[in-house]
Amino acid sequence: MAAERVADLVAAAEPGARLGTKEELRTLCEVSVGTFNEALRLLQSRGLVTVKPGPGGGLFSAEQSPMVRLGNSVLALDAQESDVANAVRIRDALDPLLIEDALWHASPADIAGLRRHIEAMERAVGAEDAVAFVHANWRLHAAIAAISPNTLLSSLYSSLLDLIEAHTLSVLPASEQPLGEYITHRHDLHRDLVDALDRRDGDAALRLIREHNTSLQTAEEPASGR
Repeated sequence: MAAERVADLVAAAEPGARLGTKEELRTLCEVSVGTFNEALRLLQSRGLVTVKPGPGGGLFSAEQSPMVRLGNSVLALDAQESDVANAVRIRDALDPLLIEDALWHASPADIAGLRRHIEAMERAVGAEDAVAFVHANWRLHAAIAAISPNTLLSSLYSSLLDLIEAHTLSVLPASEQPLGEYITHRHDLHRDLVDALDRRDGDAALRLIREHNTSLQTAEEPASGR
C-alpha cells in the first residue's frame, strides 16, 4: 500500500526531512496518480507529511506533536486486526478514569445527552436489533469520554472506540444466554450507570463500570469468523 510505504519512509526520516517529489514517490510506490493522491490525502490527514510547492519542494516528513504521534500509533494498530482485543483491554482500563471525570464535570445538559443514548439503546432492545444496540452503546461511551476535560484521555479513548467499531463484524452474547436477554441486561447496566452519574454516586458508578468491563467479552470484539 502506497500510504504504508511512504509512512515507512517518514518513520526512518528526521522531522522536516525532504522525502522526494510526488512523482518520485509515486514511481517508488508503483501506483497510479489517482491511487497515490488518495494515499497522500491519508498521510496528510494523519499529520505525517507536508507538501511544499516550487523549486526544492515536494513531500516532507512533518513535525509531529505528541498528540499526532499518539493518534498515529492508534491508526497503525487499526491495520492489525489481531490486536483489537488489546484495544478493548486498554479501553476498559480507561473507563474508570472517564467515569471519575464525569462524576466531577458532567453538567445537566451532559446527563440529558447521555440519557438520549440510553433511550436509543432501549429502542434497539425493543426492536431486537443487537447491532443498533452496540452502536448506541459506543455512542454513549463516546459521549461520556467527551465530558472529560482531559483532552489526551478522551482523544485516546475515542480512537480506541473507532478502532474496535471498525473491526466488529457481528454481535454475540458473552455466554449461552439468548442475545435478547444479554442486550437487555447491558441496557439496564448502562441505564443504572447514567443514573449513578446523575446523582454523583461515585461508589455505584465505579462498581457498575467494573461490572460492565468484567462481564464484557465477545459482544464488542471482532467476530472470529466462526
